[in-house]
Amino acid sequence: MDIEAIAKAIEADAGEALPDLRQALEEAQAGMGRVTTAEQILVRSARAQSGLSQPAFAERIATPVATLRDWEQGRFAPPGGVLCLLRLIVRHPELMDEMSAA
Repeated sequence: MDIEAIAKAIEADAGEALPDLRQALEEAQAGMGRVTTAEQILVRSARAQSGLSQPAFAERIATPVATLRDWEQGRFAPPGGVLCLLRLIVRHPELMDEMSAA
């Protein structure tokens, strides 16, 4: 990866110099940067939308709290069925109330 060429292209798009950009690109190349996946964002969004703590949310979706933490921290991705449930929760937060009655 040509860090200088990439940095120049990004700065040209931004229309300004970005002083920390080269360091960030070097860290990314070295694998030091943090990567957030779409799945992590979805898990965090669904829980935030519910207003529940990790233990309460995990109980509500019948999942061990350690598993929920793994999903939120990106160690593992939730299976497809859980992703579908989380998308529904984000779009329809009132479903959490129905889930507690089950």
